Amino acid sequence: MLPKAILFDLDDTILRFSDSGADRWREICLEAGPRLSLSPPTLFDAIRSTANAFWSSPERTPADRFDFPKSRRRVVKKAFESLGIDNPKFAVELADLFSATREEGIAPFPGAIETLKRLLSKGVRLAMVTNGSGKDQRRKIDRFQLEPYFEYILIEGEFGVGKPEPIVYETALNAVEAEPSEAWMVGDSLENEVAGPQRLGIHAVWRDNAGRGLPPNSPIQPDRIIRSIAELLP
Repeated sequence: MLPKAILFDLDDTILRFSDSGADRWREICLEAGPRLSLSPPTLFDAIRSTANAFWSSPERTPADRFDFPKSRRRVVKKAFESLGIDNPKFAVELADLFSATREEGIAPFPGAIETLKRLLSKGVRLAMVTNGSGKDQRRKIDRFQLEPYFEYILIEGEFGVGKPEPIVYETALNAVEAEPSEAWMVGDSLENEVAGPQRLGIHAVWRDNAGRGLPPNSPIQPDRIIRSIAELLP
């Protein structure tokens, strides 16, 4: 049975985002590694692990999401430091190259748009709730013409706060005239799309993009786990 309303995350839920970024970094490292006397996988692993640590740090602030180019410069500089490389100018060059070409590989997941269309045809009311800057997220929404599928779109940079603040989900639910018990939240973040919504009584559907399952001893337990949003359809 489908609910009255579904709240969707954007990146890594509707759009292939993180994996496309990893692909681009591999391409950059393939050329940059030899210039640093490093194997491309060594450079890629350093940047990847540093980025994961940066974005999972409790010291991270929403401002870091609003200026991705600046944050990427910090990440690559730290990655260079972890490798014992003193070349901040080249670190900035690589970070800026990634920023300039980042969006080339972003695209809707296979079947994502068709799923949104079918949900609408079945009378489900849709809203999008996404963190990030208004400029960045609107550019992606416009590029893939996603706005017509949603009655309401809430972007952290435009709204003032983001997930997992309760007011974010409450505002989206009010916009689609649904109670928490009548709605699902769908996304890839255990905190933002599972724990936060569940605290309000929203049915939480976790998109496990990697197919690895929940982390060991995870205190957060989704109501449902899917690999593709097409699985939402009966």
